Amino acid sequence: MLDGVSTDQLRTFIAAADEGSFSAAGRKLRRAQSVVSQTLATLEAQIGVRLFDRTRRYPQLTEQGIALLAEARLVVNGMDGFKAKARAIAEGLEPELSVVVDVMYPMSSLTVAVGAFREAFPHTPLRLHVEALGAVVQPVLEGVCRLGIIGSLPAAPDGFNIEKLLDVPMVTVAAPLYPLARLKRVIRLRELQQHVQLVLTDRSKLTDGQNFSVFSPLTWRLADLGAKHAFLRAGFGWGHMPLAMVEADIKMGTLVQIRLENLPQQMRMPMFAVYLKASPPGPAGRWFLDRLKQCR
Repeated sequence: MLDGVSTDQLRTFIAAADEGSFSAAGRKLRRAQSVVSQTLATLEAQIGVRLFDRTRRYPQLTEQGIALLAEARLVVNGMDGFKAKARAIAEGLEPELSVVVDVMYPMSSLTVAVGAFREAFPHTPLRLHVEALGAVVQPVLEGVCRLGIIGSLPAAPDGFNIEKLLDVPMVTVAAPLYPLARLKRVIRLRELQQHVQLVLTDRSKLTDGQNFSVFSPLTWRLADLGAKHAFLRAGFGWGHMPLAMVEADIKMGTLVQIRLENLPQQMRMPMFAVYLKASPPGPAGRWFLDRLKQCR
């Protein structure tokens, strides 16, 4: 019976354990809850081990289930690696390269890489999306994009390969007449709680309930970095921005750099290329990633 265990059963087991319920696992796998339940019941019968305690409101891993979960991950990851290698060998050049890019990524570096890509692969269409936070990872998870470039989301979920690209200098700014800009000194973090912070919001659900570099309970959340830039210049609040995007404003005096307690005057946001371990980039995608690494 053990020879009949499939990777699909193991994926279902892992999804149920990670999501905390059979219904949530069904949503993740795009299957009915009844199918998830039956798959797990069949798996338990085949291996002769009860993986979940179903007597509670939500199924809980048994001690045996906990012990076997790590082994299941090893098997699935190994199979994913095998498939990925075989796919890369069989596919050859991608018919299209789809990439989702963090809005914080420097556009000057991106355009250089895109221009070089167009010359190197004139017959391979390049499809680009620009997003922030979890909305950068979501299209890669869903298979809409082969590659993602993340920065505003501090870490990628499990199942991704990650490659460092560059660091983006970040500064904290406000309009010259905004109260914080007029202090002309290092600002204590507790003082920020009295002022509106302009922050990017996430179009996805991956970061629900999470905040990154948010120091004020008074926030205006914007889904567009260009809108945040305009709101900062209009004096509606203060916020963190990529230096390249506001450098001209600082020189002209339309924005003022402010200094915050216990934070460097110029922060750095690391940028990473990410892709699913089961779906690594093909020749064109690998070339594009290597070209991005040169644009530092």
